[in-house]
Amino acid sequence: MKFIVDNWMLLLIMLSSGGMLAWPMLRGANTGTLTAQGAVQLINRSRAQVVDVRDPEEFAAGHVTNSKNVPLNQLEEKLPTAVKNKTVPLILVCATGARANRAVATAKKLGYEQAQAIAGGLKGWKDANLPIEKT
Repeated sequence: MKFIVDNWMLLLIMLSSGGMLAWPMLRGANTGTLTAQGAVQLINRSRAQVVDVRDPEEFAAGHVTNSKNVPLNQLEEKLPTAVKNKTVPLILVCATGARANRAVATAKKLGYEQAQAIAGGLKGWKDANLPIEKT
């Protein structure tokens, strides 16, 4: 007990630094975000399916190559027909990542346990100098 009383400041620093180190890991686990490079690895190694949850006009202006467009407001009805295999990783993307993070919760509710959103959305994808296509 004397040690704790004598070294309370060191213990406080230890606990706060541990919390700061753990925070990004805990936050990332809840949002389902992954880097653009991580998404490429999932696509190449696990045949992940990319679903763009933006509106069709935004999708036509530019999107991840071979991605499917299922707008966020139609996700519950159209995702099961767009991506039939619920066991493959599902990568969700939008313009900045906000809509895709909401879509992760919907996809997991529908049974897509490996659903994740790309950090930063299509902007993060472009910032990583990865290709996009236009329709």
